[in-house]
Amino acid sequence: MQEKKSNEINIELPEEIAEGVYSNLAIITHSHSEFVLDFVRIMPNVAQAKVKSRVILTPQHAKRLMMALRDNIKRYEDSFGTIQDIDGGVPPFPMGYSGPTGQA
Repeated sequence: MQEKKSNEINIELPEEIAEGVYSNLAIITHSHSEFVLDFVRIMPNVAQAKVKSRVILTPQHAKRLMMALRDNIKRYEDSFGTIQDIDGGVPPFPMGYSGPTGQA
């Protein structure tokens, strides 16, 4: 029988969490002791949206997340090419997607 290393963590991923939640907007707020990341799904031509997921982090973990995202984006771009910025790097708030509207 193989002995487990003391620094390994067994992480469980429940099925309902493994499916993930789609988000096309993140709102980030903070206080002196925490960062709050609200992930929102905005639908075309709908003026109201709901937060689909909220993650609360310590400032230290928020910084680690930023560094991990930076590293993963670099590795992604090394493999697949540069991710194109929108309008000089700051995407507009996506309230009114272009495209046809539904008719009933």
